[in-house]
Amino acid sequence: MTTTVTPIVPGGAQAAGDPPAPAPRLTRAAVLTAPRTRFEVRDVRLAAPRPDEALVRVVATGVCHTDVAVWAGGLPFALPGVIGHEGAGVVEQVGADVTDVSPGDQVLISFSSCGACDACGDDHPAYCATWLHRNVLAGARPDGTSPLSEGDTPLGAHFFGQSSFAEHLVVQARQLVVVGPGADLTMLAPLGCGVMTGFGSVWNVLDPRPGARLAVFGTGAVGLSAVVAAAQRDPELLVAVDLVPERLELALDLGATHALHARADDVPARLAEIVGGRGLTGALDTTGDPRAARIALDALGLRGELVVCGAPPPGTEIPVDIQPMLGGKVLRGVTMGDADPRRLLPRIVELVENGTLPLNRLVRHYPLEDLDRAFADMHHTRTVKPVVVL
Repeated sequence: MTTTVTPIVPGGAQAAGDPPAPAPRLTRAAVLTAPRTRFEVRDVRLAAPRPDEALVRVVATGVCHTDVAVWAGGLPFALPGVIGHEGAGVVEQVGADVTDVSPGDQVLISFSSCGACDACGDDHPAYCATWLHRNVLAGARPDGTSPLSEGDTPLGAHFFGQSSFAEHLVVQARQLVVVGPGADLTMLAPLGCGVMTGFGSVWNVLDPRPGARLAVFGTGAVGLSAVVAAAQRDPELLVAVDLVPERLELALDLGATHALHARADDVPARLAEIVGGRGLTGALDTTGDPRAARIALDALGLRGELVVCGAPPPGTEIPVDIQPMLGGKVLRGVTMGDADPRRLLPRIVELVENGTLPLNRLVRHYPLEDLDRAFADMHHTRTVKPVVVL
């Protein structure tokens, strides 16, 4: 499914009478012309930053399953267009109203939010009232203009407010998180979405107490980041469940106490054995598979909580037996780890830099021209987290 961008003025002034827009610049970007086709790296026009925006030279950007969903046609986005949403780079220019970042700053880029709705005002920007429109559905800025074009034809852009499969991008300054000048952006790029989602889903939402009995279903980049977060809370038990033996071994290295193979093991029986009949106090499902979510729900003890952050196709349902739910069980969905990126990302950066979260064991680097291979390697579990280096 695709949509069409109909910008007011492609990348330029918002209305008649506004001052002329600064001239756009050329940059290289990986353009997706239609679902399930190869990316085409070519020159595109990028609009100058508006007063609340910054121009960022992209150093690296992670590849996320949400990018794959757009490529596969399972998530509506305006095509032809540019996706990518785990960008990291160096600020080159800021708009007239930007005061909290400066040219030369190294930054991580996270999702877009309005900053003015009830959720943003309550420090929950991941539940911004305009989140879906801003980050996925519009394929443009909130006012309908696209910062990217080929000739006079606008491209789908502003994916998660950034479209980072490009050498440069313009982005709301509020999406930028400044990191130290010595930070390795080629390693930190995935923090803006996948790592933050997994870590924040445990840290902010499950919020386990010491001695908790926890399980994480799925040990990709999101799930392994969740394992690291859970291990920081001194759980009694921390069970990782996946289909890939190498990732289960990595989960054990990162703090899991048990690892279960989703096919080779009888997961419900093994979970019951591990927790000794007490049930889990909390679980996180990163897979988006309703069968995994149901197993996790059934494994919860009294007042246990299951958090789901995987994003299956619309219409996917989890079968729920109401009777056990009356024991105080909770099923909760979460977006982006319910994180305020400017608060949570610096903490995760510290864990990366002190070795607690060894992203070097998850990341493999690819040039922009090899974006198709990066997608294929992630799909076939050859790479936990592809990172495109520009």
